[in-house]
Amino acid sequence: MAGLSVVFVLCWSSGFIGAKLGSADASVLTILMWRFLPLALVLSPLLLRVPAGPGSSRTAGVLRQVAVGALSQTGYVLTVYWAIGLGVSTGTTALVDGIQPLVVAALAGPLLGAVVTGRQWLGLGLGLVGVLVVTLADAFAPGSRAPGWSYLLPFVGMLCLVAATFLERRARVVMPPLRVLAIHCLTSGVIFTGLAVAAGQVVPPLTPGFWIALAWLIVLPTFGGYGLYWLLLRRLGVTAVNTLMFLVPPVTALWGAALFAEPLTPLTISGFVVALAATALVTVPSSDRRRAPATCSGVTGSTVACHRS
Repeated sequence: MAGLSVVFVLCWSSGFIGAKLGSADASVLTILMWRFLPLALVLSPLLLRVPAGPGSSRTAGVLRQVAVGALSQTGYVLTVYWAIGLGVSTGTTALVDGIQPLVVAALAGPLLGAVVTGRQWLGLGLGLVGVLVVTLADAFAPGSRAPGWSYLLPFVGMLCLVAATFLERRARVVMPPLRVLAIHCLTSGVIFTGLAVAAGQVVPPLTPGFWIALAWLIVLPTFGGYGLYWLLLRRLGVTAVNTLMFLVPPVTALWGAALFAEPLTPLTISGFVVALAATALVTVPSSDRRRAPATCSGVTGSTVACHRS
């Protein structure tokens, strides 16, 4: 399992790197259209099987997953790719995405009626401080070309994941993971194709780099990351998988530094350390397990998994 865990973290973080690779040769909408159309075609046969239950319940379940997919996949991926394309570093983008479980844990009380402890509020505060440190270090790094407003885009994407999490959490119809993935990919394929057509950005470039990036995005983060996510979830449990998810931002930062010479300063590293300490405060079970709130983790490019810690 240790080997698979390492592969999982690498595959998951590769999604941010693939976005950077693709943005060098094509627009964001072109990349996303050609990423999700093949996935929608490959996974669409999974939608032919009619799930059990009343017709109205099935329809409501599908419509809810369409909405969840539009938020957790379309809205999230669009903002992440847009931010990276504008010059926001891959590590910063991954870190903002990584605090989504902290925000969900803080909102679990008012939205789900769960108890939120003082330690978890402290963890949220520390996590936001860590993100702020890394973001400022990235924004003011020598050679940074990203406009100031672009650093808001990863936060918008993170909030899309938060909204999708609570929408999924209230779902009454439980669907198999692959069927959910098919609905989400089909939803994203339709939306991104429509946006690309409207913007006149349908035709892909013929450069080898674009197609290498596209194959990277389809194979590694989608099938590798998503497939291993569910495998490890069943074999290791939610807490262990969430711990692995929190390793994604620093690993992504190392990828970005090695491949794209993105800055990795002592200030950036200290921000990652603070953020990791914050996640430990939120995710390490307390002695009173009856008071543990619902926590969730966003699943990039697929669905959202929630659990009781």
